[in-house]
Amino acid sequence: MTAKALMFQGTGSDVGKSVLVAGLCRLAARKGIRVRPFKPQNMSNNAAVTVDGGEIGRAQALQARACGLEPHTDMNPVLLKPETDLGSQVVVQGKARGHAKAHAYQAMKPNLLGAVCESFARLKEEADLILVEGAGSPAEVNLRAGDIANMGFAEVAGCPVVLIGDIDRGGVIASLVGTHAVITEADRRRIAAYLINKFRGDASLFDEGLRIVTERTGWPSLGVVPYFPEAQKLPAEDAVALETAIRETAGPVKIAVPRLSRIANFDDLDPLRLEPDITVDIVEPGRALPGDAALILIPGSKSTIGDLADLRAQGWDVDISAHVRRGGRVLGICGGYQILGHKVHDPDGLEGPAGSADGLGLLDVETVLSPEKALKRVTGTSTTGEPISGYEIHIGRTDGPDRSRPFATIDDGDGPHEDGAVSTSGQIAGSYLHGMFSDDGFRRSFLADLGATRFSDMNFTAEIDGVLDRLADHLEAYLDTETLFGLAR
Repeated sequence: MTAKALMFQGTGSDVGKSVLVAGLCRLAARKGIRVRPFKPQNMSNNAAVTVDGGEIGRAQALQARACGLEPHTDMNPVLLKPETDLGSQVVVQGKARGHAKAHAYQAMKPNLLGAVCESFARLKEEADLILVEGAGSPAEVNLRAGDIANMGFAEVAGCPVVLIGDIDRGGVIASLVGTHAVITEADRRRIAAYLINKFRGDASLFDEGLRIVTERTGWPSLGVVPYFPEAQKLPAEDAVALETAIRETAGPVKIAVPRLSRIANFDDLDPLRLEPDITVDIVEPGRALPGDAALILIPGSKSTIGDLADLRAQGWDVDISAHVRRGGRVLGICGGYQILGHKVHDPDGLEGPAGSADGLGLLDVETVLSPEKALKRVTGTSTTGEPISGYEIHIGRTDGPDRSRPFATIDDGDGPHEDGAVSTSGQIAGSYLHGMFSDDGFRRSFLADLGATRFSDMNFTAEIDGVLDRLADHLEAYLDTETLFGLAR
């Protein structure tokens, strides 16, 4: 017998779909249900490397973890990774299939439905329940033709829908009733129920609101979920989360992070935010990098050459040079590592017109971008002697004299090799390793070298699992979860 499925769609982006699905996955798994997450189409530069050697959205990797599973490419068969305001890399079942601008992708979508259905069918064979996450909103009726992310998928899969409204941003009654007004009658019938997310205060004050929504739409309510502050500790999917992320402002050791226009895998920062001596300062465009930072951390990028240009346009290159002259430290991760070198060469025009761009010249290395993408999980040892682990997800190879001083020695299954580079002064370092700060011993050693003296006693991996358990408890307390799971078909 194949699995039943239930889809969660939102009245807009960032209404909490990913977190709710993660919590419900953990709750179902605790009940002994063989549950799997699924998102037909995702758009995110925060990706994870899967057990089968591909990449999927970070949110689906978190949901897999909530199920007690390794992430698999079938959980997110189509991933769009934005490279410019108009175009994205298209990843299908874990592998890059090319690049497409927005209009071209609309024409491409029907051809991707086969891969979506294939992945969904495989998951159904091994599960009792599939919890499906939509993308954006079904109210985007201008995109309904050829849709594979919301109602288009629900129609093909015969999947009931729960619609989520976010009361924290205001206008939740209008967003729910408005969605009912603009979608077709057939799509209205696919919505089995709705719920309200992120309520602050006395939920009974919204009883009349629930009555109005149900009266106007005919959809039953599953309940009102109070705001869950700990959700901010979970890996985020969208860069918009950087604007509301937890910032520990009391820490005397400041890490400044320039908000690159195509910032990627920014959950590298999550463990740092939870350390008592650390302030992680996300520096938005238009603001100078702070002069009192102990470390400038240049994060991953989906478009290294484009972000190099933006970094210079913001004057951040000048700020970084001044920081180094003052004796400050700089760490570049992945695209940030490439930015630190003398040159980034793009002979095949992978990020735009073929050619080369000047890097910051702080590391004596150069990078050549190439079509092959490194997608691998690694373990190893840092130069401090601490165990280190994480994953690589990048295009390009970086070489040069500073590679003789590696950041770490790692093993990706093909034997040990050296990762990254460190300058002769020791001030500048670069690495391709994402997720390094999740290793508690390495994180504490690295931060102690920056001047931190107080450290949390958390096990970061256990902390995330604890948050997922508390989220599941939270949802079970405030939602009619028995009815909710019973809606699956």
